[in-house]
Amino acid sequence: EVQLVESGGGLVQAGGSLRLSCAASGFTFDGYTIGWLRQAPGKEREGVSCISSSDGSTWYSDSVKGRFTISCDNAKNTVYLQMNSLKSEDTAVYYCAAILEPYGSSWGPDGMDYWGKGTLVTVSS
Repeated sequence: EVQLVESGGGLVQAGGSLRLSCAASGFTFDGYTIGWLRQAPGKEREGVSCISSSDGSTWYSDSVKGRFTISCDNAKNTVYLQMNSLKSEDTAVYYCAAILEPYGSSWGPDGMDYWGKGTLVTVSS
């Protein structure tokens, strides 16, 4: 059974940091792009960041660029999202997802092969 299990969410003050983890089981990252999306209350799910298992290339949304860093430990089949300088607008449920490469032009909620159940990040101002 394929599973993506997120952890590391919680409550943090604005300006603080959190590190999210996503552990995969039932498949390996080889040939997939893996990453994070988020959904804030009342808003659509949006791409945050992803990393390619093929060449290690990364992508960040403009809203998190320079503050968030994605990384991957293939040996542990785990992807991480280090989130620094958090803002209240980062409050959302963060989902881990994976899609088989090549997958098209943008990292978004459509077409993912696997999803985690999400972890809540709340940033207080």
